[in-house]
Amino acid sequence: MLDGVTWKYWQAGSGPPLVLVHGFMGYSFSWRYNVRPLSRHFSVYAMDLPGCGFSQRPDDLETTLAGDAEGVLRFMDHLGIEEFDLMGSSRGGGLLIVLGALLAKRNMLHRIRRMVLVSPINPWSSNGRWMTRMLATTIGGVCVLRVMPKMHLALGRYVKALYGDPKRISAGSIEGYKAGFDMPGSFEHLLRIVRSWHDDLALIEGSLPAIADLPILLLWGSRDTAVFPSSIHQLERALKNSALVLLRGVGHLPYEEVPEHFNRIVNGFLLHDTPPTPMDISAHSSFLVSPKPHRTRAGI
Repeated sequence: MLDGVTWKYWQAGSGPPLVLVHGFMGYSFSWRYNVRPLSRHFSVYAMDLPGCGFSQRPDDLETTLAGDAEGVLRFMDHLGIEEFDLMGSSRGGGLLIVLGALLAKRNMLHRIRRMVLVSPINPWSSNGRWMTRMLATTIGGVCVLRVMPKMHLALGRYVKALYGDPKRISAGSIEGYKAGFDMPGSFEHLLRIVRSWHDDLALIEGSLPAIADLPILLLWGSRDTAVFPSSIHQLERALKNSALVLLRGVGHLPYEEVPEHFNRIVNGFLLHDTPPTPMDISAHSSFLVSPKPHRTRAGI
């Protein structure tokens, strides 16, 4: 329990800490194909953010990215994790950008060794803006709270739309995501997130300069329909020490759509502080790599 709220998390391995932060409508289940392989080299922590998965859903929970960033930092302090690598997907990637700026403001950016951002939400991807605006209205709120909980088939269609190739969806995936919404208060939590979505996008943009020199890997699927790959270029310009890996034919969830390739790329980046090179991936024509000169910061 942390600050009176019960957090559920999955921990495996005993190496340097690696903290995984899930995206919107996800929870630690999202990393089911990654925790064990990554734990061969890292002490992996995959949390259910409060309000998600099997963590508690208090009525007064702060649901902005700023609030979640404070919570993740307190989570790591509570466990005594001083320095760490970070990986976040979608909204979780946006959360890590905000967390980095929070640490920079407190002169503690040195606590982050490296960061992997998997298709992070950002202001330059137009997809989802009209939907979040609609859901934030009174009528949209009714839809979230009264209609969505009864539309089990809609969740299946939603998950399939996040894959570049729906044939790659493994058995139990849709049921696993559904289980994360079975606790009371789940949809109320989603509605609160949606209502702060546009302010959070502005916060992400304002946070980028603070983490510009961190070693960062941007990992994206070319068929991502949730956060458009076209937004990569703005992020690359802002993140001066970043490298990009674009997975052809893959959607918004590369960590579960092509987990073996995903884990190999992430391990290579985190273990060696360098992005994958064309030689590293020559046997896999589905990858495009756009590295920048990668500067290692003192102390890493």
